[in-house]
Amino acid sequence: MFRTTLKIDGMMCPMCESHINDTIRQHFNVKKVSSSRSKGLTEVISDEQLDKNSLCEEIYKTGYKVLDVRTEPYEKRGFSFKELFTR
Repeated sequence: MFRTTLKIDGMMCPMCESHINDTIRQHFNVKKVSSSRSKGLTEVISDEQLDKNSLCEEIYKTGYKVLDVRTEPYEKRGFSFKELFTR
């Protein structure tokens, strides 16, 4: 799995966050996407690496500008009862 973090210029309100999230969900196969207008960031979790150029292009079509894209391996943290009893 991969975590892709996008720095996006132009998000001003909750609808902006929604617009970005919906666009990504419609054009890419993702597990999770969330945006923060206050931080100017969108985080995407996906099984495979996303094409950075395609991401930027789709977001640009909605009226926002991607300033930076970073991708890193992502490992989902699971809950374990063992952790509770070994402390």
